[in-house]
Amino acid sequence: MRAQIIEMDGRPASAVVPFAEWTVLLERLEELQDITDFKEAVARGEETLPLSFVERCLVGEHPLRLWREHRGLTLQALAERVGCTRQMLSMIERGKAAPSADLLARLAAALDVEMDDLYPG
Repeated sequence: MRAQIIEMDGRPASAVVPFAEWTVLLERLEELQDITDFKEAVARGEETLPLSFVERCLVGEHPLRLWREHRGLTLQALAERVGCTRQMLSMIERGKAAPSADLLARLAAALDVEMDDLYPG
């Protein structure tokens, strides 16, 4: 890195670097912060999600389907856990039906997520 050191009273006071190098430096610092944040989240026991989960969420896939598949559950297995039909869950995942507050609470509990995590959009 090329830096021009500016002195004040005979001591280094500031450094001037070319803008392109400054941009690279900031990107590296942000990446290091992301790595640190990730390690701290894992140490706290927070759940991490694969990139494919996030990408599918961003393109509008229903969060119920994403969480169900992330937890490794079939429609039938989740339906049995929450006491509804496979068809009802399928309709919810396709946006053809909305769950009642009670069913939404049972789904959230079965998937170990917050109810808000199951709302599309």
